[in-house]
Amino acid sequence: MATTSVMRWLGLMAICMLIVMLMAANFGAMPLSMRTLLRAPLSDMAWQIWINIRLPRVLLAVLLGMALAVSGAVMQGLFRNPLADPGLLGISSGAGLAVAISIVIPLGLPPLLALWLPTLAAFVGSLVVTLLIFSFSRLALGNLSRLLLVGIAINALCGAAVGVLSWLSNDQQLRQLALWGMGSLSAAQWPSLAVCAVLILPALIAIQLRARRLNLLQLGEEDAHYMGIDVKRTQRQLLVLSALLVGTAVAVSGIIGFVGLVVPHLMRFCLGSDHRWMLPGSALAGAILLLLADTLARTVVVPAEMPVGLLTSLLGGPWFLWLILREQRGMNE
Repeated sequence: MATTSVMRWLGLMAICMLIVMLMAANFGAMPLSMRTLLRAPLSDMAWQIWINIRLPRVLLAVLLGMALAVSGAVMQGLFRNPLADPGLLGISSGAGLAVAISIVIPLGLPPLLALWLPTLAAFVGSLVVTLLIFSFSRLALGNLSRLLLVGIAINALCGAAVGVLSWLSNDQQLRQLALWGMGSLSAAQWPSLAVCAVLILPALIAIQLRARRLNLLQLGEEDAHYMGIDVKRTQRQLLVLSALLVGTAVAVSGIIGFVGLVVPHLMRFCLGSDHRWMLPGSALAGAILLLLADTLARTVVVPAEMPVGLLTSLLGGPWFLWLILREQRGMNE
């Protein structure tokens, strides 16, 4: 696709994201409008809801949507596998298990360190599983069925471990684990948003700076090496950055599945396979998708709230089945 066409697509997506952000900030149990806000003083309850509840949640949805979508695109590029996804391969489950351990077995840390503990635990859990999956992918020579079986096994083991922790937890911890396991942005606050921004934005920029090297890795490790790429170092860097994105998202919102699977595929269809354009496209599309899903989760069962992870799974499940059937049809032809 021509560069001008790609830039036009990205510009339209950026405008669409801003429109969806404005709409999401006004929808909810108490509908707001810009006319109401402009007429009200800053001390009014409407402004307090908009600034302290709606705006942090909208910005958090944007950050996490970008993180999940870009991590999925990187995983698919590293494994050279269209079905690679942090959730399917067990990376989200590894991060989730680490967060569950930090919830059920508190360390009594100072408040500042306690704020970072779930994120640090999720990062370590996602990194361990990512390295494990990457090792298996090299042993299996990229075999799709084996990678998926490894992901199923890791998901099962992590799920069993979380179940044991749930059995050992008290009522408050059990409720926290249950809500976190379904994925939700209800805990969005300015402090948690600041933590996410500090970790996610630099990671996104660092991944974008490595887009050309990720393109060369698609040719194979040997060809990429001959073209001047330090393959091992680049792979390690991208793995760590992807684990940081997934770990931060899981620590703040719980497990939100299929965003990293669906969005990169859509962007590959629309923008092509060049990661210089697909990565920013995935970031914008991931933000739009999670914004729409979270807005729907907040409004479809008012005054209650549906976990956003359930909605993304309802969307991603059929898409995953379609991809499996498409791959099978391609093998039979």
